[in-house]
Amino acid sequence: MDNKAEVREFLTSRRAKLTPADVGLPAVGQRRVPGLRRSEVAVLAGVSIEYYAKLERGAIGGASSAVLEAIAQALRLDDTERAHLLDLARAADGIPTSGRPRRRATTQTTSRASLHWALEAITDGVAFVRNPAQDLLATNALGRVFYSPVIGEGGRTPNLARFQFLDPASRDFYPDWELFAHMCVAIMRAEAGRDPHDRGLQDLVGELSTQSETFRRLWGSHDVRTHGTGTKRFQHPEVGELTLAYEELAVTAEPGLILMLYTAEPGSSSAEKLRLLASLAAEVTPASG
Repeated sequence: MDNKAEVREFLTSRRAKLTPADVGLPAVGQRRVPGLRRSEVAVLAGVSIEYYAKLERGAIGGASSAVLEAIAQALRLDDTERAHLLDLARAADGIPTSGRPRRRATTQTTSRASLHWALEAITDGVAFVRNPAQDLLATNALGRVFYSPVIGEGGRTPNLARFQFLDPASRDFYPDWELFAHMCVAIMRAEAGRDPHDRGLQDLVGELSTQSETFRRLWGSHDVRTHGTGTKRFQHPEVGELTLAYEELAVTAEPGLILMLYTAEPGSSSAEKLRLLASLAAEVTPASG
């Protein structure tokens, strides 16, 4: 991915989201483009117009942390957007993966027995491990039944983003499809900023950009987010609608991998439906690994 283009389009897109009123400035003169002018961002950040214009053209290498923080404040970036800007700056300076050693290949994790033991020990919730490219690398028994529409009958590694944008079944599985689509792309955009040399993620972005107009549009918005925590609705073909809470946890032994947990509020109808799915999972022979 072209770092200069990424920086230019990210800063431009954030500037376009703000109005002078948002940042306490008077709206002066005719505006040919939406959002703040470069000169207004420069004033808010306390840098020269020439220097901010240079940054917005993508020449972010060497920018100090103080300048980057001032730009983040001027553009009203949230925590995820601020982290993304810093990641882009680190990439421009040649520092890989947010200052950490480059991620190891993740293929070996699928055969690490202790990871599977840990996943299978979780019986009341959906648990799975994914990589930055949204591949489902490992799941617990309940997760395999829950994500059966994504996993399918076999073949290549199931991928949440491919399912979201290329499989019509996703519109049934995700009642809030548009929201899920935006979340998926924004998470991938943040991952790409953290490691712009992730070939698997680059290839996936290229594939989805070619095959999905919706993905291409959302990718072009340059929105970023982390998964973190929250709730989601699902429409499962076996048990109907569920509302589940999710928590995202880092797999520290494998930088870049994420453990996701989905659970239901105790006593809720969704909890009952998860128990039903768990009983179905118990009837299925556990996957080897």
